[in-house]
Amino acid sequence: MSNDDAIRALREALAHSPDNLPLRRHLADSLHNQARYAEAIDTYKEGLRLTPGEPSLELGLARAFAAAGRNSESLALLEGMASPQPAAHLLRARLLLGEGSVDSARAAYRRALEADESLEDADLSARLGVSGSTWRDDDERERIPAGDMSEQQRPDKTFERPTHGFESVGGMDAVKEQIRRKIIQPLQHPEIYKAYGKKVGGGILLYGPPGCGKTHIARATAGEVKAGFISVGISDVLNMWIGESEKNLHALFEQARDNAPCVLFFDEVDALGASRTDMRQSAGRNLINQFLSELDGIDASNDGLLVLAATNAPWHLDSAFRRPGRFDRIIFVPPPDEAARAEVLRIQLKGKPVGDVDYDTLAKKSRDFSGADLMACVNEAVDIKLEEALSGGVPAPITSKELLRAIKQHKATTKEWFATARNYALYSNQGGHYDDIVAYLKLR
Repeated sequence: MSNDDAIRALREALAHSPDNLPLRRHLADSLHNQARYAEAIDTYKEGLRLTPGEPSLELGLARAFAAAGRNSESLALLEGMASPQPAAHLLRARLLLGEGSVDSARAAYRRALEADESLEDADLSARLGVSGSTWRDDDERERIPAGDMSEQQRPDKTFERPTHGFESVGGMDAVKEQIRRKIIQPLQHPEIYKAYGKKVGGGILLYGPPGCGKTHIARATAGEVKAGFISVGISDVLNMWIGESEKNLHALFEQARDNAPCVLFFDEVDALGASRTDMRQSAGRNLINQFLSELDGIDASNDGLLVLAATNAPWHLDSAFRRPGRFDRIIFVPPPDEAARAEVLRIQLKGKPVGDVDYDTLAKKSRDFSGADLMACVNEAVDIKLEEALSGGVPAPITSKELLRAIKQHKATTKEWFATARNYALYSNQGGHYDDIVAYLKLR
């Protein structure tokens, strides 16, 4: 039987049994194996419409997206999976590496190997500079004695003092107000909070689509209260040796405590605090336990320490982080609304040669755009004017014409994120964690 005959037979069988999930998956897999990716994608999607959240179909669809060169859609789907299989982490690692996000790729690869060591890929390991043995348990590898790591090797992040506050953030008024109540007012009126036995400090988790200003507002928060700011990435914490990641994390908290009041900001916090139920090895669980201990301030006072964290995938974060005293305030950071988009454009065009610009019209035309999307459009408009200046020899100001052209050519990146978030808001919202998404999408 030829490949076409086999596919035809599967389609006929499925027509008689449309609810047969294994048969539909087999058809989709067969189409994928024959490099008929568009058909495979449609078949996987139909299966997910019938059985939302089915892991095997989600992984198959993510693989088909990747094979078809639709990497951003594949990543969005992988990041939204409720219980990712080890193979999903492996695929995500490859896609992230392809985008140049080495640290995130390394973290995803680590999760894959912690769950299933047989997934070790020699080529991927070499490109990431790691190996499967890097992340085995204590009884499977030697550990460097703590004394062998010199003090100079401990993380000592650059300590900033941001000078710009909330005036540098376009829109996001609801987010600013929540941060004012949780962080700014306690610092401005410590005596009132002390009278009620309330400590100054705490944790806030910012979540939402990528590119909507989570990092920017964290830095602006520090500037608003004249506090120090330490930004922590995955590579600042993770270490190949057992126990060293926990020491790195402790050192960063100690640096922030020594410089209180201080904002300690964790980007992509889900890479450091992934759900422990997904982990087979103890290394990742130990790091999460250390993180929770630092947030609780068990061995040191966190008074004046403000911990902010950002994630695009809150559904991957261990539930223990949401308990009171840790990230007890979870704030949804949506794409800027129309008024905010106009304000963001004004901020991003500040200092550039600007002519006749209708900000209100631009804001209407850029619905669902994130701050990063708007920045990309401004950069595209600048490139257009640069080409004109280089060819004509006369620099000209940026106008609405170039910006509208850039907006028409750009697609809102937030839509992929909301496609994933919608499933969690509808089907995994028992604790009400995603009520803000429900309200934003008007699902009820």
